[in-house]
Amino acid sequence: MARLFGTDGVRGLANADLTPELAMSVAAAAARVLAEHDRSHRPVAVVGRDPRASSEMLDAAVTAGLTSAGADVLRVGALPTPAVAYLVAALGADIGVMISASHNAMPDNGIKLFAAGGHKLPDEVEDEIEQHMGTGFDRPTGAAIGRVRDVPDAETQYVEHLLKVTPHRLDGVKVVVDCANGAASVAAPDAYRRAGAEVIAINANPDGLNINDGCGSTHIDVVAAAVREHGADLGIAHDGDADRCLAVDADGNPVDGDQILAVLALAMRDAGELYEDTLVATVMSNLGLHIAMKEAKINLRTTAVGDRYVLQDLKAGGYSLGGEQSGHVVLPAHATTGDGLLTALRLMARMAETGKSLADLAGVMRRLPQVLINVKVSDKAAVAKASSVSEAVAAVEAELGDTGRVLLRPSGTEQLVRVMVEATSHEQAESAAQRLAGVVSSVH
Repeated sequence: MARLFGTDGVRGLANADLTPELAMSVAAAAARVLAEHDRSHRPVAVVGRDPRASSEMLDAAVTAGLTSAGADVLRVGALPTPAVAYLVAALGADIGVMISASHNAMPDNGIKLFAAGGHKLPDEVEDEIEQHMGTGFDRPTGAAIGRVRDVPDAETQYVEHLLKVTPHRLDGVKVVVDCANGAASVAAPDAYRRAGAEVIAINANPDGLNINDGCGSTHIDVVAAAVREHGADLGIAHDGDADRCLAVDADGNPVDGDQILAVLALAMRDAGELYEDTLVATVMSNLGLHIAMKEAKINLRTTAVGDRYVLQDLKAGGYSLGGEQSGHVVLPAHATTGDGLLTALRLMARMAETGKSLADLAGVMRRLPQVLINVKVSDKAAVAKASSVSEAVAAVEAELGDTGRVLLRPSGTEQLVRVMVEATSHEQAESAAQRLAGVVSSVH
């Protein structure tokens, strides 16, 4: 059977794949596993959600599951995923549950779990939770049943934390923020205004049905148009649960996660905050980031694709900055997971501190044209072993030299091989990628 937990929790079509019964079972099993790990006290769980309609249903189911297994629940309402992670630590809870499907369309939903301290659960604990699901247990009764309490100042606690760790006021910065009608619709405009910025909030009126609907980080053109319309200095686009952000400059040009990482790496190096002058990114980061960091004498470590791998490397080496091209940025000194609001505040703080435009700051990195082709194959393992493929890759690498890059990566879930080529021109990258895709598809 397929593993229930994916790379970012449990996901599916709400009330079809991800039912209230499943949510209740996951929550009850999580509480039982935690209770078995530490019998010194009654488990306490923080439960948050995004504003999509099904999150209300799943919030009720998760709360019922936790309390049925004897855990007390602190409900924090509609808040970003990183806020829930922060509050697990701040409130001394044993577990955090975030109900969200991030950037997915409204009909989907998901359950993300955090351990004490606000850290993502290790695979082995997720597996243990899955093993406990559907098994009988001695249900608590009477006073042993978990209790439920709302935390009315949860958003205030989170925003005040963000303001404390923002290194410079944002006075003079005019920003458009696209909240994706999601979990940051209150917190993001509030945090940016309180930090001193002039804020124009768009798509900040969630009705349960409009999350990520033609807006947010998956529709960057929307915030770009608003920036030009309002004459703003930049735009910030969040996804539905605000664990990431992308940006646009004053002309509406996109500033992706790699460019944001480059800006923050230089800012942190100058402030003495960049441990061992090292940045952690993934193998999919643009070659332009590698070149920019080399010129700045900053070490760049790469991991497999996925924020969990970035987090693992950050933790193992004690590094202070990492992230992905998609806009997931992690600053371990201040957050245990990707935090789009923290990222945006740091980006704007650098603008305010230096007096430079976002275009000037992001100009430290030139994004090389990148072409990605997904090639359907019958056997990923055969492609990996094929001499025709390795010879074709070597030929393209020799052709590109230091001015380009080739990456072949098998899909983790499908019979696909992703062919990625970067080069100094789009035409060169496209030509090389098509040639390699042809060789890959010919393997049988």
